[in-house]
Amino acid sequence: MLFKDLGLSEPLLRAVSEKGYETPSPIQEQCIPVVLEGKDILASAQTGTGKTAGFALPMLQLLSQGREKHNRPVRALILTPTRELAAQIGDELKDYSKYLHLRYSVIFGGVNQNPQVRAIKQGVDVLVATPGRLLDLHTQNLLRLDNVEILVLDEADRMLDMGFQRDLNRIIHILPSKRQNLLFSATFNKEIKKLAQTYLHHPVSVSATPENTTVEKIEQRTIRVDKDRKTALTIKLISEGNWQQVLIFTRTKHGANRLGQKLEKAGISAAAIHGNKTQNARTAALAGFKSGKIRVLVATDIAARGLDIPLLPHVINFELPNVPEDYVHRIGRTGRAGATGEAISLVGGDEVDYVAGIEKLLGEKFVRQVIPGFEPQDPETAPEKKQQNQRPPRDKKPHQGPKPQSNSVGGGKPKKKQWYGRR
Repeated sequence: MLFKDLGLSEPLLRAVSEKGYETPSPIQEQCIPVVLEGKDILASAQTGTGKTAGFALPMLQLLSQGREKHNRPVRALILTPTRELAAQIGDELKDYSKYLHLRYSVIFGGVNQNPQVRAIKQGVDVLVATPGRLLDLHTQNLLRLDNVEILVLDEADRMLDMGFQRDLNRIIHILPSKRQNLLFSATFNKEIKKLAQTYLHHPVSVSATPENTTVEKIEQRTIRVDKDRKTALTIKLISEGNWQQVLIFTRTKHGANRLGQKLEKAGISAAAIHGNKTQNARTAALAGFKSGKIRVLVATDIAARGLDIPLLPHVINFELPNVPEDYVHRIGRTGRAGATGEAISLVGGDEVDYVAGIEKLLGEKFVRQVIPGFEPQDPETAPEKKQQNQRPPRDKKPHQGPKPQSNSVGGGKPKKKQWYGRR
């Protein structure tokens, strides 16, 4: 099937063609006709599936066919969890709407609100926003949402993970009750199902797995190493492999900062990206990484959510996520566009169980490695320490018969029995 078979208008097909696309991805093929029919959608789609075009193209067509209103009030609202994802969606809207008489704007926190307010006052048809900044402007009476016809919740699971449940409820209650709803989520937990049941009207369910996470395109392996030697091993892998573009995941913001600083001291250009960084710092780090000025981008899961980095060859899980689905999000950033990629997980003694959970989710076993000179010495795996921690076997003594005192009737207190079972 081609894009021209999906019912899109000529201006949109022209814009898609100029981006070099002819064949829609599975999620685009499923979403576009349904959205054009005006139906709600509940979509299971991860980063890398092409989901943005899946909702942006038909949404732009519906808006262009509708009657243009005075002062251009916001008619479509796209909510995203992070600033980076909002900016990327804005970039795609710019490309797809270039031959349409529609305006869009992107708003998020961490930057001066005045330019965003000016853009809104000039009139926008499509608004891309993070929940916090949207509510902030609405509370200040700088933004009205009573003309919204289409609501898109992108990466809804991540928004809930980041604590936006209350904000989402507030925003949705502000909107007109009659509207089209498009919900996209990589995972479906109880909260997502409840959100869908509450706010979606007879949604059509669609799903697609990212083409870039197929085993054929990504080499996945684990390396067992002590926690305090992970940094040294990371430096060794990057330096000896002469890797020029590596995305590394840590669990915490402080961990990302520390690792980035240690890589810099080792002569490897690196930058950390997380929620405590200013928007300008995050934008500069991402731009430097994409351009090749920075070899390593160290990120937390939340900050990296939705990042689109073409042809990324290496992903390192410096620390494994405790949620198996997050592992899928992480490695999905390599091996795209038909290229091969590599995902390496550095596994400490306290992360072995996480590996088992991820393998169960994927239905496959990882290649396991130990690098010479970095053999793990933690108690969980080192044979010599295991033996040291075990209770020595008790020597069996020949039965010599009971002591008269302890077994005689009324001959005093019997000796207390010892328990040698598990403690």
